[in-house]
Amino acid sequence: MIPPPTADFKTVLDRIPRSRLPELLRNAPKAELHIHIEGSLEPELIFALAQRNGVPLAYPSVEALRAAYAFSDLQSFLDIYYAGASVLLQEDDFHAMAMAYFARAAADHVVHAELFFDPQTHTDRGVPMAHVINGLARACADARSQHGIDASLILCFLRHLSEDAALATLQAALPYRQHFIGVGLDSSERGHPPEKFAQVFARARALGLHRVAHAGEEGPPAYIESALDVLKVERIDHGVRCVESPALVARLAASRMPLTVCPLSNVKLCVYPTMADHQLPALLDAGLCATVNSDDPAYFGGYLNDNFIATFDALPQLGPRQAWQLMHNSFEASFASAEAKAGWMTALDRAFAEAAPALP
Repeated sequence: MIPPPTADFKTVLDRIPRSRLPELLRNAPKAELHIHIEGSLEPELIFALAQRNGVPLAYPSVEALRAAYAFSDLQSFLDIYYAGASVLLQEDDFHAMAMAYFARAAADHVVHAELFFDPQTHTDRGVPMAHVINGLARACADARSQHGIDASLILCFLRHLSEDAALATLQAALPYRQHFIGVGLDSSERGHPPEKFAQVFARARALGLHRVAHAGEEGPPAYIESALDVLKVERIDHGVRCVESPALVARLAASRMPLTVCPLSNVKLCVYPTMADHQLPALLDAGLCATVNSDDPAYFGGYLNDNFIATFDALPQLGPRQAWQLMHNSFEASFASAEAKAGWMTALDRAFAEAAPALP
């Protein structure tokens, strides 16, 4: 467990004028732990890859495709998400998609990113597993050399498919085991409880892989409990509906179980009516290890800094102390080494300390 800030550093944070907050949100170092790389595929790149690969699209233009990004729930988003992914066929396509994300992440001062990818979205279309993983792994290496971003991959299973399909996917990915650090669970939450995937997560655990799962976005708090107790996850993706169970909130706070919260996504998919209704302040007040992330930024209105700015603009009770806490939590919750975390946290503290006026 990472110790809380000292009383002296809390005093430093409280001296930072709110006028400095936008600059800090944009420029302070941070990690992103909930980013679906297929969800970073912008319409312009979709059209470019479609033309290169001879893939027909249902939309006549970039503008028409972007105009279709009006979602009523998770499933309506997934329908267009899978259609967009159809243009990804070659290893270079996956590399290009990830590099476009890393360029935006670098501009947002992301120093560490753990990317979700959905191999079943591609292998079910006949795309070889090697194309998917090798393209993304090459991009992670290039992200370090070109942008100074430390990046890793988390293989996600599609929960609307069977556990047998997930087990087969994991087995097919094992020749590339050196390129991914963990497994996750995403796609349609309703009707697909975490325990459906107990065996494949047990297999991943035996292989020494990290484990995360989407839970408590559209699903109930019980799905969060199942993810913890059955899947033995180390992080909860989304998790915002934990506030409906005080006992679960207390459990998550006591264990410092991270929640990878995605504010713009939550509003876009109607989890909350507006950003002003978001429960992120309540999560922080309860002592939870909440983080801010972009989820599927091409579809939900913005990348990591866009999420920070929109959240803090809509929720005035959030200030410099909460900004620091969210960024600190992102490093604490990452699967990076203790040495790397310590370096990033030192840089984070320095950025906030420099924004505080000197004492007379």
